[in-house]
Amino acid sequence: MSAYGPTQPAQPVEFSVDLTAHEMLRRAHVMDAVGPTWDPVKALRDEDAAHELLYSGLDAEQQRIYDELAAAGVLPERGDGRATA
Repeated sequence: MSAYGPTQPAQPVEFSVDLTAHEMLRRAHVMDAVGPTWDPVKALRDEDAAHELLYSGLDAEQQRIYDELAAAGVLPERGDGRATA
């Protein structure tokens, strides 16, 4: 470093930022955006129904590939009860 550059402190300097207020504001904006009628359980059920529909009617080769990808963890397994029981 040059004689005019920054110097290192003798002890570590504590640095912290409290984002609590910002996080609460962000959450309030999210809840305003989804509206008062948003039902998270229904949204998860609808997502599972769409997933089942997307992967229904696969032929044997498609099913084999799907099974391989699910076993590798690339795709979630069907009917695993993630959102609905």
